[in-house]
Amino acid sequence: MYISISELAAYLELSEEYIVQQIRLGHVKAIFDGKEYLLNREQFIWHKEQLDLKRKQLAQEAEEPLPEDWDAKDED
Repeated sequence: MYISISELAAYLELSEEYIVQQIRLGHVKAIFDGKEYLLNREQFIWHKEQLDLKRKQLAQEAEEPLPEDWDAKDED
């Protein structure tokens, strides 16, 4: 199933500008139909899963308390 850049941006929770930049750099395959770029949504399923996993990990790390600061001078 092909989707537009705006639909992909909403799906991946990324900006449209970022996706356009990735297309221009050749990192993302897209088809230009004369009016707009179309992208195969299936190629982004794994990418979406990885983004969600990374966002979840970052949220968990942000919730963890920082360890007590140890003083290296006491080691002498």
